Amino acid sequence: MTEVIVPQWAKDAVWYQIFPERFRNGDPGNDPRVENIEHHNGEPIKNWKIREWGSDWYAADQWETENFPSVFKSIYMRRYGGDLQGVADKLDYLKDLGINAIYLNPVFRAVSLHKYDGVSFHHIDETFGPDPDGDRRMIEEACETDDPATWVWTSADKLFLNLLEEAHKREIRVIIDGVFNHSGRGFFAFQDILKNGKESKYKDWYNITRWSKSKPDGFYYKGWFGFDYLPEFRKEGDNLNPGYKQYLFNITKRWMAPNDSVEKGIDGWRLDVAFCIPHGFWKEWRQVVKEINPEAYTTAEIIEIAPEYVKGDEFDAMMNYPFLFCVTEFMFDKKNQITATEFDKRLSELRNAYDNETGLVMQNLLSSHDTPRLRTFITNPDMNPRDWSTHHPKSQLEKNHKYRIDRGDEEHRQIHKLAVLFQMTYSGAPMIYYGDELGMTGANDPDCRKPMLWDDIVYEDEKVHPVKGMKRPVEKNQPDMDLFEHYKKMIKIRRDNPVLRRGTTESLVAEDTPGIFSFVREYEGEKVYVILNNGSTEYTLLFGIPMFGKESMTDILNNEEIKSVNGHFLIKIKPKWGVILR
Repeated sequence: MTEVIVPQWAKDAVWYQIFPERFRNGDPGNDPRVENIEHHNGEPIKNWKIREWGSDWYAADQWETENFPSVFKSIYMRRYGGDLQGVADKLDYLKDLGINAIYLNPVFRAVSLHKYDGVSFHHIDETFGPDPDGDRRMIEEACETDDPATWVWTSADKLFLNLLEEAHKREIRVIIDGVFNHSGRGFFAFQDILKNGKESKYKDWYNITRWSKSKPDGFYYKGWFGFDYLPEFRKEGDNLNPGYKQYLFNITKRWMAPNDSVEKGIDGWRLDVAFCIPHGFWKEWRQVVKEINPEAYTTAEIIEIAPEYVKGDEFDAMMNYPFLFCVTEFMFDKKNQITATEFDKRLSELRNAYDNETGLVMQNLLSSHDTPRLRTFITNPDMNPRDWSTHHPKSQLEKNHKYRIDRGDEEHRQIHKLAVLFQMTYSGAPMIYYGDELGMTGANDPDCRKPMLWDDIVYEDEKVHPVKGMKRPVEKNQPDMDLFEHYKKMIKIRRDNPVLRRGTTESLVAEDTPGIFSFVREYEGEKVYVILNNGSTEYTLLFGIPMFGKESMTDILNNEEIKSVNGHFLIKIKPKWGVILR
C-alpha cells in the first residue's frame, strides 16, 4: 500500500478562491473587446461594451436588451475586466485577511469569461495581461505546436510569473486550475483537425467517434456532458492519448518550473472534473508533479466521498464538498435540519473515510464558483445540495423564480458567522470563495460570479429582480466590514493555534436539544475544545473536562476566563455561537 505523504504547508493553509474575471480590474487598458468574446448566433454582439463594475447585477445594459430576450442570456456575454494585475494589486488585502494560499480559477487562453474552454494550456489569457494585441501577434508569428521548443513567453505569461513572485514574497502559495478533460473548439489541436481532417497529427487527441463529410466539421466528436463547445480529449484504456499526455506533462513543467526554476513556479494544481479522467493518467501525472516539486499540492474536483483518489498515488486532497453538505444540513436547513447527533455521525463518516494526513489538507469549502454563495445558501434552506444534479437547477434563479437573492436578516448573518467559526476550527484546510468574507450574495452559476466588492468603488443598490412580476428588497451593495473582521479574527485564532491546523479531531458532546455540538483538537499534548450552540436561545452547559488540577480555562473566541466548579465548567453559549476553550 502506498504511504500517504502530503505537503506539510497545506495543513496550515487558509485558501482563498479567486475567479479572475470578477476579482479586480487592475488594468483597464487590457479590457476585452467585442471581437475577443464569444459571438451570439455567429454574429458580433451589437453595441456591446464592458460592464460597469459597480452596476446592479440584474439590471440589463442597453446592448443586453437589444440583443437578448432576457438578462439570463446576456449575462454570460458580460465582461467586467478582471485581470492578473487586479489580483496582484490586492495581495496585501489577502495578507491582511490572513490568507496564505490562493486557488485561481482557469487563467489559460480561452474565449469565455470562465476559461474552462481552453485555447491552449501553455499561455495565460492575453486579456489578463498588459498587452493583449501584442501577445496575439507574438503567438501567431511564433507558429507554435505542441513542442515546448516552439513556445514563447508572452507579456501575460510574464505578468503571471510576476504575480507568483509577489505572492511568494508575502508567503502566499498559488495553485491554478488544470482543465485536462476537455478544451474549447479554439484549442490549437482541435483547430488543426478542423483544417487537416484525418491528416492532422492531433486527430487522436480528441474523442472523434466518426468521420463524416456530411458534418460541417467533417466528423462527429464527444463533447463534455454533451456540450459541443467543449470537445473531450480521448481516453485510451486507463489513460489518455500518449501525444496529448506528453503535452500535459510539458505544460505541467512549464508552470511549475518556468525556465527550470521551481522557486518561480506555481505551488500546485486544482484539477477540474477529475472523475472524468482515468486513474492511470493521474498516477503518472502525480509522479511528474512530485519529481518537479515534492512539496507541490494537488487537489481534485470530486463532489462525493471518494477515498480511492487520495491513497497516496494520485491526489493530495479534494475539494471537500461533503463538508459543505454536512454544514448545510445542520446549520442552514429548517424543515430538513439534522440533529447534532446526526451531524456528528456524518462528520465522523467523512473523517474516517480518509487517512488523517489527507483529512488535514482537504479543502473545506462553504461555497464555490459552482454553488450558490454562502450567504445565499443560508437564506435558501432545505435545498439538498447533496443531491447535486437536482440542486443545481433549483438554486438557479432562472429556473426557480422564488429563489431568494437578498442578504437576509441578522439571524442569517449570525448563522454565517457560526459556519465560519466551525470551518476555521475543524479538521481540514478552510477555503473562502472570494467575497464571502464581505457578505456577497448570489444564486448558482452565473450569479455566484458577481464582481468583488471593494471599498474604493461606488456600487448601485441591488434592487432589480430579473423575473417579471417578482420583487426583491432594495439593499445597499457594500462590504460587510464587521463580517470581514470576524473572518480575520477566526483566521488569526487558527493561525495562532497549531492544534487547530494539525491536531487530531474527536467528537465530544452532541445534544440534539437545542443543538449543541462539540469536539476536541489535540496536537503535541495540547488540547483545544470547541463547543457550538446551533440553537436559537442561549444555552448553559455543564462541561466536564479532566484538566489535571487546573481551575480555569480560557475562551479564546470570546476572550473570557471560565473557572471550574467542582471539576466542571459552567459555560454559557449565546445562540448561533460558540466557545473555543484552551
